[in-house]
Amino acid sequence: MKHFWALAVICSLGGAVPASAEVVAKSEHGFVTKETASIAATPRQVWLALIKPGTWWNDDHSWSGDASNMTLVPSAGGCFCETIPGDGDIPLDGSAQHAVVVQAVPDKALRLRGGLGPLQAVPATGVLTVTLKPIEGGTLVEWEYNVGGPMGFEIDTISKAVDSVMTQQLHGLRDHLGALAMPEAADTAEPD
Repeated sequence: MKHFWALAVICSLGGAVPASAEVVAKSEHGFVTKETASIAATPRQVWLALIKPGTWWNDDHSWSGDASNMTLVPSAGGCFCETIPGDGDIPLDGSAQHAVVVQAVPDKALRLRGGLGPLQAVPATGVLTVTLKPIEGGTLVEWEYNVGGPMGFEIDTISKAVDSVMTQQLHGLRDHLGALAMPEAADTAEPD
C-alpha cells in the first residue's frame, strides 16, 4: 500500500499521476472512474479469478506488500480482506478490510462497498461494480468505482490517482487470464 499512500501524498501536493482509463464524472462531492477490458476467458473463468484477488492484484497496492494475502468472500456481507503477517517484533498477524461485498451474482456481477487505499482513512467511501458480459471469444469486464463523501484531497487529483490504480487492477485481472485480441478495424478508405 506504500504506493497507494504515495499517490495520496502526490494528490495532496497537486502532483502529476500516471495516465489511465477515464474519470467519467466529477463533482465537489466525488467522482466515478470507469474502465473496460476484453478477456480471453469465459464469464465463469473470469468470475473464478475475480474472487481470488490474491492471484492478480498488484502487490504495490496491498497493505502487506504481497497481494497473495488478499481474500474475497463472494457473498453479501463477505469481506475483501487482507492478512498482514506479523514479523519478529510483532508475532501476531494483522488484517485490513478493503471492502464489503454487497452483491455477488456468479458469472455476472460483483459489487463491493469500501474506501480503497488512502480513501480508507477518510469518511469517503466507494462502490466498485464489476460486470461480466459474454462476448465472442471471451468476456467483457466493465469496472466502475463510484466514490463520494468528504476526502480531504483535491477531487481532480485524487480522481486521476484512483483511476490509475483501479485501471492497474483491472489490467492485472485481464493479464492474469489473457487479453482478448480484438479484430483490426477494416480499412474503409477509398482507393485513389
